[in-house]
Amino acid sequence: MSSKEKESILYPEQPCSAEEMKALACPNLYLNREISWLDFNARVLEVAEDSHLPLLEQLKFLSIFYNNLDEFFMVRVANILRQYSSGAVSSSPDRLSPARQLAEIRRRTLVLLGRAQDLWRRNLVLRLAEKDVRLVRYRQLSEKQRRFLDGYFRNEIYPILTPQAIDPGHPFPTISNTSINFIIQLRSREGVNRFARLKCPNNVSRFIFVPQNKEAKNYASLGFDSNARGDDILLLEDLIAEYLPSLFPGNTVVSSGKFRITRNTDVEIEEDEADDLLEAVKDLVDQRRFGDVVRLEVANSMARDLSVFLTEHLGIRPFQIYRVKGPLAFSELIALYGLDRPRLKLPPFHGGVPGVFQEGDIYAHLQKRDALVYHPYDSFIPVLEFLRRASEDPGVVAIKQTLYRVGNDSPIAKALIEARRRGKQVTAVVELKARFDEERNITWAEEMEKEGVNVVYGLVGMKIHAKLCLVVRREPDGVRRYVHIGTGNYNPSTAKMYTDMGLFTANPDICADVTDLFNVMTGYAQRDAYRELLVSPVSMRASLLDMILREISLHRQQGGGEIIFKCNQLVDREIVRALYRASMAGVRVRLQVRGICCLRPGVPGISENITVTSVVGRFLEHSRLYWFHAGGEGCLYIGSADLMPRNLDRRIEVLTPILAPDVRNFLRNEVLETHLRDNMQAWRLESDASYRRLTPGKGEEGVNSQESMIRRYGRQSA
Repeated sequence: MSSKEKESILYPEQPCSAEEMKALACPNLYLNREISWLDFNARVLEVAEDSHLPLLEQLKFLSIFYNNLDEFFMVRVANILRQYSSGAVSSSPDRLSPARQLAEIRRRTLVLLGRAQDLWRRNLVLRLAEKDVRLVRYRQLSEKQRRFLDGYFRNEIYPILTPQAIDPGHPFPTISNTSINFIIQLRSREGVNRFARLKCPNNVSRFIFVPQNKEAKNYASLGFDSNARGDDILLLEDLIAEYLPSLFPGNTVVSSGKFRITRNTDVEIEEDEADDLLEAVKDLVDQRRFGDVVRLEVANSMARDLSVFLTEHLGIRPFQIYRVKGPLAFSELIALYGLDRPRLKLPPFHGGVPGVFQEGDIYAHLQKRDALVYHPYDSFIPVLEFLRRASEDPGVVAIKQTLYRVGNDSPIAKALIEARRRGKQVTAVVELKARFDEERNITWAEEMEKEGVNVVYGLVGMKIHAKLCLVVRREPDGVRRYVHIGTGNYNPSTAKMYTDMGLFTANPDICADVTDLFNVMTGYAQRDAYRELLVSPVSMRASLLDMILREISLHRQQGGGEIIFKCNQLVDREIVRALYRASMAGVRVRLQVRGICCLRPGVPGISENITVTSVVGRFLEHSRLYWFHAGGEGCLYIGSADLMPRNLDRRIEVLTPILAPDVRNFLRNEVLETHLRDNMQAWRLESDASYRRLTPGKGEEGVNSQESMIRRYGRQSA
């Protein structure tokens, strides 16, 4: 079946009235956001399947594919399942019912999992073994290795394990989210059948490095060792499986199987009723471990009786069960990327530091002109140095900072603490509700509070996603303000893997806007408009819609209309309709949307002038840029916001204009144009809703946008 035939099953042409077409309300014009997301993860898997990549790079992308899928089930599938269970009617513009979405999600997920499992079992694990990275099963170990592991298990693992009986006196235990478990069927000496559950400990290394040709010196040497060579790598659960009988003396193990459940983690906080937001978020983190079961994964070899037993006790339906060939919790195998095998990875890339940040007085420079950094091609050091210098500079009197995903060992948080110790007024707006990062953010928030930093936890019902740093400095001619506005988190680790941008500026209007916005986030201030910034939920959607309409008007007057958006997700119905109208007016619309795209390009009479591409490569494309030709003047914004209802309605987001002509031209003519010309790691969204990977045509130059940026910035750094 062709991709077009498959898509026609999901998106059948539905009869639409003339009024619906005129209002751009026909469901045929909109793609389902969940299916679009699965298409994105399929592109990640396709990168993992690329045999031209070094082996550990392929393994990394395969692990990312599985991690993405876990989060998809924990959040998005959980939400659709809730709609399905409650009998809710679809409110999305594509009008796909929850039942139909769940069926299509399962069908596509099974296809993707089949490809992913084949890639691992029939390809990567074999080729890695040829390169001395051997993941083995217990039966493949030598007798000498097994003897040593016997002592390791009895002394190091056995004391930690806690088998749990399941019977009328011992109810089925609560299984924590994404943990690896065994379900075991036993027969007593009296012939009575029993069941038990055993959880694999998550505080012991899952990877056991077992020397092939020599004895390990001690049990500790069997843990994860990035320099281990000549070792067999055994997964902890495979070792435990061999020793299950030792946990149940007096019983016979009839059968056993590994399983893993995925729970709903999209637990809502009743913020209006919470006396203490910090405590409410702490409770949420605990609740998330035991939300409703969304998916059950079982080892492919598990006996049917065991899977039926689990299904009954977990209260799930057959369509929620997935049989897995290969390791459960495959995303954890990304740890193997840390092995010291440089030949199995791409050459490391380290971004340089732009000259402006090496010349000394950054404040004097910013008074004359703005500065832009583009990570990871530019190092994250300028951002860290900007804050570190501010924390030590006696002229700086105040620092205000937003923090969304802080990271474990955050130099940003440490700099804020140091600034407070030096007597500066320091405010940190910490978003406690950053999904899956709540615990780290809570830890840093409490640490900063102990040091006297003024920590603000955000707004009720609103996530703070804007990336802002404001430095207030007393200078000979008065107080001046300096600002950094970014597209990504203040996290040095992700700055090496994500493509993001940051603007440093002393522009008075932008700095005044940022000051006003901090007052909104920390106090009771309310603002309906800002001087230069687009801020959601106040002005961003309306301003973007106005600029699209203005582009249509200017195009009708003088031609040459052009809109270029580069973002992670395009879902918002109003923005999509406005882009359709721009296309219908003849404006050229070029979209590069990494992930979800609900707009359908190439529809005759509606979106013929729209092209959509997606780049998935070595780095995660994360920057957001919004360009308008604006009658030849050029108008460009960068910032934290994607084009989704949550970004435009339920978050504090910021887009800042790029006012310096040289910076604006560089971003339009070099960065955007290079990415739009990519034909080596880009996919084009077709009118039938399928994605087609681009390849250079005959005689056509091959363009890999990320490698082009590496070469360009490498020359700059040199």
